Amino acid sequence: MRCLVALPAVAVPGRRSHPNLKPRRRSTLVAILGSCRCGRRHLLGASSAAGLLHLVNPPCLAAPAIDPDVMLERVHPARPGWYEKLYATAMDKGMQSYEAEIAQYKSNLFSQLSVAGKNILELGVGTGPNLKYYASADGVNVIGVDPNIYMEEYSRAAATSAGLPSSNFTFRRGVGEALPAEDGSMDAVIGTLVLCSVKDTDMALREIKRVLKPGGLYLFIEHVAAADVYPCAAVHCLISCSFCPLVDGSFLLLVQGALDPLQQFVADGCHLTRKTAENIKEAGFSSLSLNAVRLSSAYIVSPHVYGVAYK
Repeated sequence: MRCLVALPAVAVPGRRSHPNLKPRRRSTLVAILGSCRCGRRHLLGASSAAGLLHLVNPPCLAAPAIDPDVMLERVHPARPGWYEKLYATAMDKGMQSYEAEIAQYKSNLFSQLSVAGKNILELGVGTGPNLKYYASADGVNVIGVDPNIYMEEYSRAAATSAGLPSSNFTFRRGVGEALPAEDGSMDAVIGTLVLCSVKDTDMALREIKRVLKPGGLYLFIEHVAAADVYPCAAVHCLISCSFCPLVDGSFLLLVQGALDPLQQFVADGCHLTRKTAENIKEAGFSSLSLNAVRLSSAYIVSPHVYGVAYK
């Protein structure tokens, strides 16, 4: 995008000021050319009108506004080593039933992704449960981003098991609010069960859009507040609505609200009551396919949304 640029007024030789106009201490010519995504002000000077021509449309910097390492320490400083190691182990050993139930949806979702020779960033890569669905394609390069350093060992093992050469997998400790990737460098961004734990959901979605190439895909699966799923118009669900206890999700939402503080404490910042579907809808993707489902393997986080968004 173009930037808001303030330029000093230029004195043109031979031209006199109007006698009735009083000189201003700081007369400026403001060229309003749109808002600047990079958020930085450009202070530019020039000594002649000709010198202004190449300055009226300066490029915005191609990088997150804040260094990824700085943002990491700001929103997710390192926890005690024993906690992060325990949490990584719990995620590796305690998600089998969930992964078994969600496998059908992941298979359908990742089948829409042609990754051969592509650059993929997975936000919240965790122990790498998604890698088996896409990392075996020829020439795929994967950046796995996670704030927990103890996830690296598990995700690397999962990448190797999926057939991804070690040279094609990079683990970066980081957060969604400042992704460690350049503008328009990724063919796809993948995120499953991650927007529940970022500090700023909208900022993370802006970062996802920033790093995606034009036409790039954002594939997501997220658990959400009960009220974010129902009423379930056009919902793909495995049970009949007449037998579904969540058609009126008010009771589950009440339970989620009561347990939310405890969930954040024990589950590394995970929130139970986020309306993530609304955040994704309002993020400004060019097109969006959004579905909802209730999973039986995890009652408190059973309402899920999943789909594909295109930049």
